[in-house]
Amino acid sequence: MFESLQERLGSILNGLTGRGALSEADVSAALREVRRALIEADVALEVVRSFTDRVREKAVGAAVLKSIKPGQMVVKIVHDELVETLGHEGKAIDLNAPAPVVVMMVGLQGSGKTTTTAKIARRLSDRQGKKVLMASLDTRRPAAQEQLRQLGEQVRVATLPIIAGQTPVDIARRAVQAARLGGHDVVILDTAGRTHIDEPLMAEMAEIKRVSSPHEILLVADSLTGQDAVNLARSFDSRVGITGIVLTRMDGDGRGGAALSMRAVTGKPVKLIGTGEKMDALEEFHPKRIADRILGMGDIVSLVEKAAETIDAEKAAAMAKKMQAGKFDLNDLAEQLRQMQKMGGMGGIMGLMPGMGKMKDQMAAAGLDDRMFSRQIAIIQSMTRAERANPDILKHSRKKRIAAGSGTDAAEINKLLKMHRQMADMMKAMGGKGKGGGLMRGMMGGLASKMGLGGMMPGMGGMPDLSKMDPKQIEALQKQAEAAGLGGGLTKGLPGGLPGLGGGLPGLGGPKLPGIGGLPGSGRKK
Repeated sequence: MFESLQERLGSILNGLTGRGALSEADVSAALREVRRALIEADVALEVVRSFTDRVREKAVGAAVLKSIKPGQMVVKIVHDELVETLGHEGKAIDLNAPAPVVVMMVGLQGSGKTTTTAKIARRLSDRQGKKVLMASLDTRRPAAQEQLRQLGEQVRVATLPIIAGQTPVDIARRAVQAARLGGHDVVILDTAGRTHIDEPLMAEMAEIKRVSSPHEILLVADSLTGQDAVNLARSFDSRVGITGIVLTRMDGDGRGGAALSMRAVTGKPVKLIGTGEKMDALEEFHPKRIADRILGMGDIVSLVEKAAETIDAEKAAAMAKKMQAGKFDLNDLAEQLRQMQKMGGMGGIMGLMPGMGKMKDQMAAAGLDDRMFSRQIAIIQSMTRAERANPDILKHSRKKRIAAGSGTDAAEINKLLKMHRQMADMMKAMGGKGKGGGLMRGMMGGLASKMGLGGMMPGMGGMPDLSKMDPKQIEALQKQAEAAGLGGGLTKGLPGGLPGLGGGLPGLGGPKLPGIGGLPGSGRKK
């Protein structure tokens, strides 16, 4: 979503950080480019003006610390203002009200209200143990009520029975009463939308609000809306009074302007973001983490959380024992590949790593996309049990059969076997020292060598030079690590024996950075 803005701001700010001193003219020239980048990202003009004015005011009069170059101070000021624009702290859906808590979903038709309603219901049910009731108030769109009923079955959440001929206001009244009688903690009202804002829509929303007394009114908005997002947010806020925003399609190729504009204009927090079509593709919105991603600083905490959500503790313990014994067969490699797929694939992981976003183009040019993982898993699945347990028996005739079964060729099979040998050698070397970790470190190092980036990932030469970073940024990374329960280093606090994590994230056994335990992709052996 923010890739184009990230690239533009990154190139502009990199030009500043390389200089020993900055004049007011330098700052003004850079801010002109920042303004242009924000406008191209579909940020509302009034928000752009306010943003650049605040940055200029702070940058020109900033007291520069002796240990920090002026350009780095400007980067810090831009980062702080991005956080200010997006909102200081992430805010979750507020359920502190007498049950049943009524949550009303509003927005235009096609913004994803119905799907988002089911995602929120699943999230509240699974993560917070709430008893949720969903009700569709959309009597105009064909099969809208049936769609919510089917989604309810999919996420195992109750939906209000459909009674033909009832008005949206009557359905809202019945839903609140049913939730109260059924002992539900939360009732979510999925209201109707229109293709554009009109008076009948707003009058209907106001009447539904009057009869249901919602504790939360969430505006569901398509993040690809662009400049019109401001008018949309203002209209709903003035007539209905929204309490928060949910942005959908944040996984798209839009330019991110809606996220920056809507919070700044309405003052209402973005509470959740939709990152895909699946029912679990919903994330809390953390302003600081988004600002870090926009400026290419990565998002370590989100990566930690993603790893914690996708890791199977029993498989982790079994893997840890094998690792300590120095054993690593093709079944283990397949498990590692599946683990990376669950965490968002190579692109998803790299996008959350500091300084690694720029490598996506190089990865694509080298043919290293997530389809490669699927091909490699297909190769392994085309082998017999004996072949997976003992790859040394794979001769030409066997490889020919496996290639035919997996739709690949002998060259791809040989690449996979080479990567497995490298990782197995590392396991043996580290197993003897009692170190279990770094499976994915070897995997990512192997991938880097295929890209011709051996100096970037294995040794992390392509990482940002932290000696040139603002010390406060380094301190912030350390605080993120501590907040995530990682103690004194980013790789030192996760439960031991996570598959391929060795007490850290995939492959986070890399070179030491100031205050940071290690970052992925290091092929360095201890």
